[in-house]
Amino acid sequence: MPIEIIIPPGSPPPLAPYSPGTKAGGFIYVSGTLAIGPKGETVGVGDATAQTRFVLESIKSVVEAGGGTMKDVVFNHIFLKDLADYAAMNAVYKEYFPENPPARYCIQAPLVRPEFLVEIATTAYVGT
Repeated sequence: MPIEIIIPPGSPPPLAPYSPGTKAGGFIYVSGTLAIGPKGETVGVGDATAQTRFVLESIKSVVEAGGGTMKDVVFNHIFLKDLADYAAMNAVYKEYFPENPPARYCIQAPLVRPEFLVEIATTAYVGT
């Protein structure tokens, strides 16, 4: 099975050895995505709404670069630094998945930098 690495134009520099996305067997796997701008800066410091929107736009760019759309997303892994941001994250999340939302889970977890509030990893199915 061929594997394709997906790196959309304007992707931020990775914080560790990973690719933004990988396409294999009709699936697109999007790495845990944080609110990191193209120069490595944190976007939306202190604002879970802004960070969620930035994260989902970044995920969208990876999925689209792999030939899919957000309607192809089948699963999301959501990590919140603080569950107090759950409602803010959900309000933005509903904009990206208004009908037939994908399966998901959401947990509270410390993230790689203290200013990060939201991280989402995604799986999309685009066929073979």
